[in-house]
Amino acid sequence: MSRPLTITGLTRALKQAIGVQFGDIRVEGEIASFTAHRSGHWYFTLKDARSVINAVMFRGLNQRLSWSPRVGERVLISGGLDIYAPHGKYNLIARTMQRAGDGDLQRKLEELKARLNAEGLFEQARKRVLPSMPKSIGVATSGSGAAFHDIRKVLLRRFPGLTLYLAPCRVQGAGAPESIVEAIELLNRHGKSEVLIIGRGGGSREDLAAFSTELVARAIVSSAIPVVSAVGHEIDTSISDLVADVRAATPSHAAELVVPERAELAARLSGLHQRLQWSIRRDLSRRRQGLDKVVVRHPSRRIAEARLRCDDLNDQLLRATMWDLNMRRRRLAMAVGRLEALSPLAVLSRGYSVTLHDDVAVRSADQVPVGGVVEIRLSEGVLRAQVLPD
Repeated sequence: MSRPLTITGLTRALKQAIGVQFGDIRVEGEIASFTAHRSGHWYFTLKDARSVINAVMFRGLNQRLSWSPRVGERVLISGGLDIYAPHGKYNLIARTMQRAGDGDLQRKLEELKARLNAEGLFEQARKRVLPSMPKSIGVATSGSGAAFHDIRKVLLRRFPGLTLYLAPCRVQGAGAPESIVEAIELLNRHGKSEVLIIGRGGGSREDLAAFSTELVARAIVSSAIPVVSAVGHEIDTSISDLVADVRAATPSHAAELVVPERAELAARLSGLHQRLQWSIRRDLSRRRQGLDKVVVRHPSRRIAEARLRCDDLNDQLLRATMWDLNMRRRRLAMAVGRLEALSPLAVLSRGYSVTLHDDVAVRSADQVPVGGVVEIRLSEGVLRAQVLPD
């Protein structure tokens, strides 16, 4: 007969068996009770129509959630089973928690992001640069919320005298997307704002859902005025943040982005003014040093130098002209020599003669009939003769 198990041994065996049998599980149910312990852990129960189970979510894990569960909410939990030995009860140890249906909402949100991204609406190239010194700013947010108060406070502190236009709208709940779109379109029709800030303070994912709708995204893209998106403190990035020209972490941050601080701007201008003065003084000093090195000559000396230069140039011109004339004379003499060597008169001077009949040179006796008169040209003089028969 085997030895009986101790209670602790049985509990350990059950814990091991449960871990092997179930491993990681996903459970959906309604929160029946909920306690946020001062240690930071959450203790709650889940139920369905027939059963209830105890559950716990430890502090390190529940701090990752951006919302706090409430009794009556349906949630989807992933985790594992464990047995608490001192009480002999099993518990569901939650590692992640999301509202039931959040999976479908997240999937639809990701599909919308992918579609808008494919259209190029998230591209940095299409986004506009904010004006450096806007004189008027439009704000689309709740008129009674803290966001507008924060924006106005920061703007007055940084640059008093700016004009602020508020287009109040709903920022959460039913009808919020349509209300935000109307506010954006109203500010565009008004046309006096140089930059728009849209957004609200922090909140849960459901509170900020209006800023992740296609309706609001396309209104931002269609705005003729650059848009700054300032949607609360939500960890997840809203679609408004992705399509806006500039994203701000909070409404106060948005106000800091759209206008410079006047005191800082004045200090920067003062620094530039000082640098300009220093640069001008340095340039003048350099030019004075250059003038000191310049040797000023008397005009009469410059005239004398110019005359000498003219005489020198005249001599050079005369020498060049004589050299060219001599070269041309030599070329002419050589040409004359060649012509004289080829001249018929030169041949006659060597004892030869030329016989002409009717001014045509006679090369054959047959050219002149008997009794014909020919002209014989000698080196000196001309003879006339008549042809006799043989």
